Amino acid sequence: MEKLQTMVYEKPVVIFSKNSCCMSHTIKTLFLDFGVNPTIYELDEINRGKEIEQALAQLGCSPTVPVVFIGGQLVGGANQVMSLHLNRSLVPMLKRVGALWV
Repeated sequence: MEKLQTMVYEKPVVIFSKNSCCMSHTIKTLFLDFGVNPTIYELDEINRGKEIEQALAQLGCSPTVPVVFIGGQLVGGANQVMSLHLNRSLVPMLKRVGALWV
């Protein structure tokens, strides 16, 4: 989906989320606690949210939220993000794309 590509390349960190998802909340909090200002799309609130969710599913995202893109590249869902965080790879990724300066 062309719209999805445009959305993920607009900002260094993009999170697709739903307000009703506790894991989405956890991932958003992690990035905010780092001092990152991610672009967050709440799929249960925006127009064409279902369409975007289907596009994420076509990319292989399961579950479809939360899904994180860093530097325009698909990182994955909560498990992948937490794995990167625990093995200390997440912060260097964020620094490389200019989302984190410290």
